[in-house]
Amino acid sequence: MHHDVTSWQPESGAETSGDIVAKLRDAGLRPTRQRVALGRILFAKGDRHISAEGLHEEALAESVRVSVATIYNTLHQFTEAGLLREVVIDGGRTYFDTNISDHHHFFVEGEHKLIDMHGDVHFDQIPAAPEGMEVTSVEVVVRVRKKKEPRG
Repeated sequence: MHHDVTSWQPESGAETSGDIVAKLRDAGLRPTRQRVALGRILFAKGDRHISAEGLHEEALAESVRVSVATIYNTLHQFTEAGLLREVVIDGGRTYFDTNISDHHHFFVEGEHKLIDMHGDVHFDQIPAAPEGMEVTSVEVVVRVRKKKEPRG
């Protein structure tokens, strides 16, 4: 069910709905009530990585009632519109990144946490794309874990 956002007012002190409405319209998405509410939650905290489940928990905490299916649909719509980057770890854990610039990540094992990698990653050569295709981006995920303390 879609509702136009014109009658919806943001919570006091929250990022204004006008910024989110403009962001959605610029990306070619209709600013429905749910998209604006989820966009406000996603983008109000600056650059970050969030899972669909994490966004669902935050939405519930802010009394935004949406199903997990709606969360997934919205995240994928935002990604297709260029508002988010999807980062898949091990084919099963997916994060959505509000920083859409080209960058790489550290993945903290055991904590299921992504950290933006700062600095350049250099490759001497990237293999040619299959015939009829072109490389659109290169994403590197470096897995890390806390060092084990030596036993004394």
